[in-house]
Parts: sequence; structure tokens; C-alpha cells
Amino acid sequence: MHDVIEGLINIADFERLAEEKLDAGVAGYFFGGAGDELTLRENVGAWGHWRLRPRMLAGLSEWGTRAEVLGDEVSMPVLVAPVAYQGLVDPEGEAAMARAAAAAGTVMCLSTLATMRPRPVAEAAPGGRRWFQLYCFRDEAVTRALIEEAIDCGYEAIVVTVDAPPGGNRERDRRTGFKIPEELGVPSVEAALGSDRAVTIEETFGLMEPALSWSDLEELAADCRVPVLVKGVLTAEDAALAVEHGAAGVVVSNHGGRQLDRCLATADALPEVVEAVGERGAVLVDGGIRRGVDIAIALALGADAVLVGRPALWGLAAGGEIGARRVLELLRDELELTLALCRCASPAELTRAHVQRAPAASVYSG
Repeated sequence: MHDVIEGLINIADFERLAEEKLDAGVAGYFFGGAGDELTLRENVGAWGHWRLRPRMLAGLSEWGTRAEVLGDEVSMPVLVAPVAYQGLVDPEGEAAMARAAAAAGTVMCLSTLATMRPRPVAEAAPGGRRWFQLYCFRDEAVTRALIEEAIDCGYEAIVVTVDAPPGGNRERDRRTGFKIPEELGVPSVEAALGSDRAVTIEETFGLMEPALSWSDLEELAADCRVPVLVKGVLTAEDAALAVEHGAAGVVVSNHGGRQLDRCLATADALPEVVEAVGERGAVLVDGGIRRGVDIAIALALGADAVLVGRPALWGLAAGGEIGARRVLELLRDELELTLALCRCASPAELTRAHVQRAPAASVYSG
């Protein structure tokens, strides 16, 4: 297996191998998007609508990918995004992903809908850095229990997802008839509820708060002992409101194209969010990141870091912990090469002056 993984040279190779290995229903769940999947495709394509403007004769002989996110250093500005039910693609699931992220020197964000509770994930990679993605529940006691368990286990930030519930129109799942196995459950939610049985995904979504407001966010952020970020922001207006109501930052995200089809691709939403937030908080972005060049463009547009979900999951599906770690290493290597060719010593040196929109008639835009 190690030889197979070493022979994969880019993220697309991992995508193909993962799709070959996974059951059609499971593959559809992780690969698919909402409706016609236009946003799913545009998330990838929109990064290609930008071009780099490399500078020369900078006198550089060394460069690196180290960066700072929320005041702490990471080996690269690439974090592992929250992805639900990783146990469906690998027996060790989130534990293997946590070890891969720790080995790569970056942060893993654990989903509320993980197949493992926060503590065993933390224990699997004790030296790693972790954030916790949170869905808010109608019962505030459940929400508080989820937050407290994560913080007590060393999770350094809470990432509140605000673009669900309800769930999007996932037609691939309807065509295959795929449903999350009931026995898999949602362990963190079951513990918060005090349930002695597995809680299904349908039950979990039914318990979530659909009417979350800015005042709810402000209260949550004020009471939380660690920074709170808001994930699911696509507009300048919401970005400004998030930091005004106590968020330490925002994640420009459309849930990987899995919620509202034909909403903005994240690369297209990023510039206005960066302008609205300014120096008041961190701006991260996910969706469609497949290359180190994509990461460089996101940083040049003002993002502090990117998150990758599907690529890391494809690595996990293709080769467990080794595969996930290799995906992160590939992205780091590609980013480092891009920095070198742009004559930037570090990610922090990338600025808006390093990018411009591609010509509308460019043969490379598709």
C-alpha cells in the first residue's frame, strides 16, 4: 500500500483511487453536492479564474510554508476541514486523520458528526492541534456539553457551522438509496444527550436549532473559553456581522457545494469577505482547493489559511493515515514550490498584488 500511495503524484490521483475503493453509495455521499452540483463544480473551477503575478530578482535563497493561524504557528496554512462520518471510509476514521494532521504539523477540525468522540481523537494524536466544528442544538444544554467536552480535551477553537440545518438536496444519495448506517450513530451527540443508543443522522438534524441568530452567536462567543469562528459565510454583510457579534474569525464556505446549489463559489466570495473583516478577525476559506497554486491564490486574496475536506478524506480512503498524510504533504510541497516561483519567502508575503483575474477570453478558463 505504501508503494501505491507514493506513486500518486497529485490530489486528482487520490480522488480516482478513493472512488475506485469506495462503495457507490458511500462515494456518492462524500463526492456529491446539492441539486445540479453547479456550485460543487464551480468551487473547483473558480480558483482557475485567477492568475498569479510572480515577481523576480528578489534575492531569495530560502523559503518555507510556515504560517500563523489564530496566534499559533502551523507548518503550512492548510488545515483539515471537518468531515462527517470518516469511519465510513477507514476503520480508524477520525483517529487516523488526527494523526495525519499532527504528522503534517497542522490543525484538524473535528466534526460534530464524527464517528468518534473528541477525547479518543485527541488521545490518538496527543501532540496534534485540534479545533471542534459545532452544530447548535435546540437544547442549549446539548450545545454546551459538546463545547465543554471539546475544550476539556484540548480543542483550541470552536467552529460554528451556520449554513445547516436543513440538509441540502443531495440527489446522489437519493439515487443510490444511501443512508448513514443507524448503528454508526453520532457519539458526541449521544453523550451530550445521555442516550444509551445510537442516534441517527435524521434524529440529529431534527434536534439542531434552525433559527440561530446573531444574538445567539454573540452569547455563545461571550461564554466560550476559546475563540469562536463562524463557518458558512459567503457575503461581506454576514462577515461584518460575525466579527461584530464576537466571532474571532470566519470561514468562507458553502459546505462543499452540498447545501445551496448555485450560491457563490468560495473563491468568488473570498475578496468581499476579506475586505469586510479587515483586521478585526481571521478569514479562512474552504471549497475546491486541489493544488498548492489554489492555496497561494487564496492567501494572496487575503485568506489567513485554507481548509481541505474532500482531498484529506480521499487520502484517508485511499490509504488510511498514510494516505491522508501524503495528501497534506503534496499540498505543502506544491505551495512551497509556488512560493519559490513567486519569489516569496513565506505565505505571509503573498498579497493582492500577486494575483489578477484571468482574461475573460482566456483559453485556460473553462
